[in-house]
Amino acid sequence: MKYAQRIRDMREDRDLTQQDIAKVLNTTYQYYSTYESGKREMPFSRAIELARFYNVSLDYLAGLTDSPKKLQ
Repeated sequence: MKYAQRIRDMREDRDLTQQDIAKVLNTTYQYYSTYESGKREMPFSRAIELARFYNVSLDYLAGLTDSPKKLQ
């Protein structure tokens, strides 16, 4: 799951903790950590929330492109 590394990198680049992102997604950091570790697939609805939060495209979040293509 290429997105697992991508969401970790984006979080770390912004000096955020897993707890910070878990609050954004209204979940626990333990549950969120399973997305970053690739142990659990992220639901599409949560991917959309993260793309909005980070202001990037879903393609970038999924690792399909290296261009963030910020949302307008």
